[in-house]
Amino acid sequence: MSVKFLNALGAVIATSILAACVPAAPPVAAPAPPPVVRRPPPPRPAPRPAPERPQAPAALLNAVQALGQSFDGDVGISVRDVDDGWVVAWAGDKPRPQQSVSKLWVGITVMDAVEKGRLTLDDPVTVRRSDLTVFHQPIRPLVKGDGYRTTVGALLSGAMTRSDNTANDVLLWRVGGPEAVRRMLADKGVRGVTFGPGERLLQARTAGLTWRPEWAGGWGFLQARAAMSYAARKKALDRYLADPIDGASANGVTLGIALLAQGKLLKPASTDKLLSLMRASKTGPLRLKSGLRPGWSLAHKTGTGQDLNSLSTGYNDVGLLVAPDGHRYAVAVMIASTRQPIPARMRLMGNVSRAIVAAHNDD
Repeated sequence: MSVKFLNALGAVIATSILAACVPAAPPVAAPAPPPVVRRPPPPRPAPRPAPERPQAPAALLNAVQALGQSFDGDVGISVRDVDDGWVVAWAGDKPRPQQSVSKLWVGITVMDAVEKGRLTLDDPVTVRRSDLTVFHQPIRPLVKGDGYRTTVGALLSGAMTRSDNTANDVLLWRVGGPEAVRRMLADKGVRGVTFGPGERLLQARTAGLTWRPEWAGGWGFLQARAAMSYAARKKALDRYLADPIDGASANGVTLGIALLAQGKLLKPASTDKLLSLMRASKTGPLRLKSGLRPGWSLAHKTGTGQDLNSLSTGYNDVGLLVAPDGHRYAVAVMIASTRQPIPARMRLMGNVSRAIVAAHNDD
């Protein structure tokens, strides 16, 4: 083996040894992820302040308070702005006798039944002598031996425009009795209003009597009441005034009227029908209506209870006042009891209407 070969082989071996002694290059590390930047959540928008509700005119509030305070009797007054929502009242939450104001709730129940297809205004009805009630009932002379044939619509008109007690009672039982009216009031959210047992039972109980079927169509009720002692009648009347079985607060009544006007109790056609009948009312022309000015309208329902000597009870007028510009006010003046003469009671009611008109015109 030549020296040249051996030198070459040694060089190769030396190179290999040197290569084996050199450490391997470290692996290249992966780039670090960018740091997560946590941004604060965007600031929540500040809550918008609730829009301010219109306030009742101070002049009207003062007038209602003054009228209620100065009247010699137990009176509740409520004025509710149907469009703006405010209410001013004097003793407006105390239940007081409704008397024929309650015909309004029967009328609403009738129209509700018409809407639901349970009856129609053209349905025939025969009113018999056994259906007759007491006090004001213009239909009475028409009810002969075989009865008086009429319609649901005609009875509704008689109840709402002439406050006919018999027409109203016939309608009441046609729609399911007092429970049907109470259900309607509860279902539709008319708070602060109750409903009594119907005309005959209401008037008999108010006088301290129990209704007898043979009194229908005759003078039996009035004769039985006249035979009672003053003490017995007073006891019964005091009991009724303390807890009227047909009681409603003035604020409750204006709530119901406002809901009716807003279309929340009946459909538009039914609402218009009922309000048109109330505008055509023949009763109480010198109550609320006496304080109106030209261009104003009133759809209303009156109520008048029993008297005992100089004490009058349940003298009421409630309704919807509409200004010439279309603005609407629900109003109720409910005199539970007073010894003031009729002109003073009517003047109070007219003054409430005058106060509403004046406040509206000054607004």
